Amino acid sequence: MAAPTTPPRKAPAAAPKRAHARRGEGQWALGYREPLNPNERSKKDDNPLNVRARIENIYAHTGFHGIDPADLRGRFRWYGLYTQRKPGIDGGRTATLEPEELDDEFFMLRVRIDGGALTTEQLTVIGEVSQTYARDTADITDRQNIQYHWIRIEDMPAVWAKLEGAGLTTMEACGDSPRVILGSPVAGIAADEIIDGTPAIEEIKRRYIGDPAFANLPRKFKSAISGQPDVAHEVHDVAFVGVEHPEYGPGFDLWVGGGLSTNPMIGQRLDAWVPIDEVPEVWAGVISVFRDYGYRRLRHRARIKFLVKDWGAERFREVLENEYLKRKLIDGPAPRVPERPVDHIGVHPQRDGNFYVGAAPIAGRVSGSTLVAVAKAAERVGSNRIRLTPLQKLLVLDVPRAEVPGLRAELAKLGLPTEPSPWRRGVMACTGIEFCKLAIVETKARAAELVASLEERLADLTAGIDAPISVHVNGCPNSCARIQTADIGLKGQIVTDASGNQVEGFQVHLGGGLGLDAGFGRKLRGHKVTGAELPGYVERVVRHYVAQREPGERFAQWVARAEEADLQ
Repeated sequence: MAAPTTPPRKAPAAAPKRAHARRGEGQWALGYREPLNPNERSKKDDNPLNVRARIENIYAHTGFHGIDPADLRGRFRWYGLYTQRKPGIDGGRTATLEPEELDDEFFMLRVRIDGGALTTEQLTVIGEVSQTYARDTADITDRQNIQYHWIRIEDMPAVWAKLEGAGLTTMEACGDSPRVILGSPVAGIAADEIIDGTPAIEEIKRRYIGDPAFANLPRKFKSAISGQPDVAHEVHDVAFVGVEHPEYGPGFDLWVGGGLSTNPMIGQRLDAWVPIDEVPEVWAGVISVFRDYGYRRLRHRARIKFLVKDWGAERFREVLENEYLKRKLIDGPAPRVPERPVDHIGVHPQRDGNFYVGAAPIAGRVSGSTLVAVAKAAERVGSNRIRLTPLQKLLVLDVPRAEVPGLRAELAKLGLPTEPSPWRRGVMACTGIEFCKLAIVETKARAAELVASLEERLADLTAGIDAPISVHVNGCPNSCARIQTADIGLKGQIVTDASGNQVEGFQVHLGGGLGLDAGFGRKLRGHKVTGAELPGYVERVVRHYVAQREPGERFAQWVARAEEADLQ
C-alpha cells in the first residue's frame, strides 16, 4: 500500500504589521507631562519667574561668574535679560562655538512697553537708565520695546527700582511667555481708527502678565491688538484687528497662528468677531489652547503656528469655544486692507484738533541721551505722550498746530527727521553681530551705511517713488527684522566674494509684504550679495522697478512678474 502523502505545509501567516505609533509631541492636554528636552526640564524644575529673587539676592552680589547656567541661558529671559555676544567673534564661528564661548559678561536688557505707549516722564527714565547703566545704548525694536546693552548683573536691582518706579517693567519681555502686546501707536487719536484697543491691552497686562499659569508656554507668544491694521497682525501668534460688524458695530477680528523665523506662516482668521470687553477672555483662551496643546518635544516646532497649521482654523476655533470659552463666538467680517503700509511718519491730524509727529531714526538705533532730549522737546510743546512703533520709529502725540514746525526742527537736530528719505523711512534691522549671539553679520551699521549710500545713488528717483520701498536687514535666519515680509529682505550669511574670500553677505528675499501683498515674495536661492555689493545691488533692482512698473504698481506686484535677470 502506498504511503500516505504528507500534505504540503502551509506558509506561516504573515504577522500583522504594527501600526507606526506617532511620536508624542509633549502636549499637556494629551497627558505628556514629562519634559522632553532640556528647556522643558528647566521650566519644570523651577518656575522661571522665581529667578528675579536670585538675581537680587545672590547674583547681584556674586557677579557674573556666580550665576547658575540654567538661570543664565534660560530663566533670565523671563525678565528681559540675554547675555550679549563677546566682542571679536566673527560670524563664521557663530554656529561652531558653545554658548559659553559666545557669552560676554554683559547683558542685553529689554524693557517691555505694551502698545508702545510712554509718558515723557517714562521716556526720561528710560534714557537716564541708559546713560547710567547701559553706556548710553538704546534701540527701538520692531515690537515697540526698548533694548539696552552693556548691562551688568550687579546693577539690575537698581535698574529695576528706577524703571518700576516709573511704572515700567521687564517682566516676560522674553522667554516662553506672553511677550509685549503690540498696539497701534495712534490708538485713541487717529481719525480713521475703528476702535481703540488700549483698554484690552491694559486689562490683559493687569490680569495675566506675571501669572504663573502662563509663565510656562511651549515657546514665546506674540500678541497684537489694534483698531487699525498697523501692527503686522498677520505674523502674530494671536491678533485682534479692528473691524465694523454690520449688526454689532466696532469690535475685533480674531487671527491665530502667524509667525516668521525659518518657517514663515501667515496667520489664519477664525472668522470670529470679538467685542472689546471680551478680548482679554478670548486672549486667555487662545494662549491656554497653546499652553495645553502646543508641541513641547522639539523647540523648532513649538510655536502655535505649527499647531494651527496641523489643526486648521475650524478645529482651533472649535476647541477654543468648547473647551475654554464654553460658548460660541460671533461670526464676523474680515478687516479692511490698506493699500499701503501704515507707518505714521510725518505730521498727521488727531481727532481733537492737535497733531502727532512721527520721526525716523535709522533702523531704531537711538541713545539714552537722545531719548531724554526727545522727552524734553515734547514737553516744551505741551505734550507728555510718546509712542514707539512696530517699524522702529517714534511719535510725539498731542502737538498744537503752532508748535509743529519747532518740534520738527528740534527732532531733526537730534537725528530724527520727520520727512525722511524713502530709504531711511523704509529700513529696519535686527540687533546683529554687534551684540547678538545668533547673528552672522553686522546689521545696524550696515543699515545706516546702506541708507546713506542709497540717498546719494537714488537721489534722482526719490520723487518718482510714491511709497517707501522697505529694506529689512537681518543678521541670521530667525527674521527678527521680518525679512520675508519686506520689499527687499536681506538674510545675513557668510558668502564667497569674487576673489574667493569668505565675507559677510546676504541671501535676498524680494516682494514680500503684509496687507494687500501679504506673503513672502520670491527667494532668489542661488543669488547671494556681499556686504560691499549691497548698495549697488539695491540701486540696480530699484531702477529696474521704476523703469518697468505700470502706473500705481507696487514693488511686490512688480517683483511677482519681473524677469529673474532684473532681480539680480
